[in-house]
This record gives sequence, C-alpha cells and structure tokens, in this order.
Amino acid sequence: MRFERALLIYNGNAGKKDVEQALGLTVPILSSSISNLMIVPTQRINHAKELCQLHGPDVDLVIILGGDGTVHECINGLATLDNPPMIGILPAGTCNDFSRSLMINQDIAIAAEQMINGESIPVDVLKVDEQYCLNFWGTGLIAETSNNIRETEKQHFGKISYMLSAIRTMKNIDPFKYALDIDGERIEGEALLIMVVNGNYIGTQMMPFKAICFNDGLADVFIIKHTNLTLLKELITMDITIEDNEWSQEINHYSGKSISIYTEEEMDADMDGEVYTKSPSHITVLKHHLHIITPILKFA
Repeated sequence: MRFERALLIYNGNAGKKDVEQALGLTVPILSSSISNLMIVPTQRINHAKELCQLHGPDVDLVIILGGDGTVHECINGLATLDNPPMIGILPAGTCNDFSRSLMINQDIAIAAEQMINGESIPVDVLKVDEQYCLNFWGTGLIAETSNNIRETEKQHFGKISYMLSAIRTMKNIDPFKYALDIDGERIEGEALLIMVVNGNYIGTQMMPFKAICFNDGLADVFIIKHTNLTLLKELITMDITIEDNEWSQEINHYSGKSISIYTEEEMDADMDGEVYTKSPSHITVLKHHLHIITPILKFA
C-alpha cells in the first residue's frame, strides 16, 4: 500500500533508548511506501487525541506506535472526525490487546512490513457516553484490578502484573447490584464483574468466545456473578457462550448494539486497560466506524 501523507505518533514518555530502537526498526520500512511521514511524540495526557484531531483530516494514514493507552487516546481523536484516515498499529506496549485481535505481529519490524503489505478492514468502535474505546469497557473486578496494579510490578513483570493484581483484588471485592438495558431488554442482578467486549484479547489472553467479532456491529456483554482462580482460568480457556456449559450459571452472556449499565453506587470503569470513567454508562456500537490495516488474512 502506498500513502502520500502519514502521521506517526509515539509515546513521548517511553524510554529514549526504546523509542530510538523502535523508530530505527520501523521508519525505514514505512518510508518505502510513504511519501511524506511526519513523526510526533506525545508530551502529555490526551496529546495523542489532540494530534489526531489536528492532523487527521490532512493525512491518509495515522500510525500508532505504542501500547493500548496510546491506541485508546488516538481512537478518541480519530473517531470524532467526519472522514477519519486509515489507521496502522505498531504494538509497543505491555499487552497490545486490540492489535492481537487484528493478528498484527507483536514484533514491530514485522508489524511495519505487514502494514505496508496489508489491507484495510472496517472495525467497530464502542461509543461510551462522549468517549470511545476499541477493545472493552468493564466495571467491578476488572476496573479494581487496573486500580490495584503496582507500577513496580508492571515494570518488572509486564503482563503478569495484571494477574497478580487480580489475585489481590479478589480477596477484597464484594458483589454489586446492577441493571442493564440491552437493546430494550432489562436485566438486573448482582455481579462481581461486567464487561462489554469488542476485541478478543484482554491482558494478552485470548478469550475463547466464538461470539466476539470486532466488526459485526454488536458488542458482547459478560456478567460474572462469582469468581475464584478456577473460574478465571476457565474464563480464558472455555467458550461459555456454548449452551449447557458448566459455567453458564456463573457467567451470563448477551449481545447488543445499545447497552446502558447502571450500578447501585457510582463505580470506576475501565476502558481498554485504564480507568477513564465511571458508571452509569451508555454504550453504542458504531459499526465499521474506522478502518485499520491488518495482515492479509481472512476475518469472519
């Protein structure tokens, strides 16, 4: 694929050595197919969003070199544009979850090759009130796990830090009362975790639910009533959307285009790996709202 104008955004808070290595590996590959490549580091929170809103209308491609947080910020800028440019992702974070759903190689040099030789596919975006996310929205255990991650663990153990935090959090979390409106259907009960999912990966773990598809115009809702280490293991290895699954009484699954989540008390909510908002939230699926370059593979 050839592009006249492209913007490459990278996390300016990343280590200088890591950034120089990443740019050294990828820019020569990208430049072979891009006539004018502008490279800009982020300097503060939401700077990536601002850069996308400012330069997005004038470029053919926005390349995001970073992790889930940088991708999330960029999506929040690009999703607001009338005619957003194409998007390319070079995974350079701890988990890089949505890039995994797109089958993008986690080696950034290979990912750069895939970008210039790939194809553009439409992807859904979740509009959460006045914000946007690509991968998931979650409250309860998943949000508290994000809150409880210790920065030193994240630096030393990477993705394992999420599991360590989940184990700590499970010891102290209580069920909460909720009400959901999913395409006009009301659902009420108690839960430890509610997730509204668009992508197939969370914390680098592929969720085995066949129902999840990032461009079918639907979001998948999972309600976990009780949890322990055994259930968490099953959650990432077994498809509970299959009828008569032994865990079907512990985890409920729904799907819809318009989802409102209410909790008895205001609760933190995680979007794409960071706590950005609180309940209540209204989520609308924007079908095929953005286009992202992927390796040439067949998707459902």
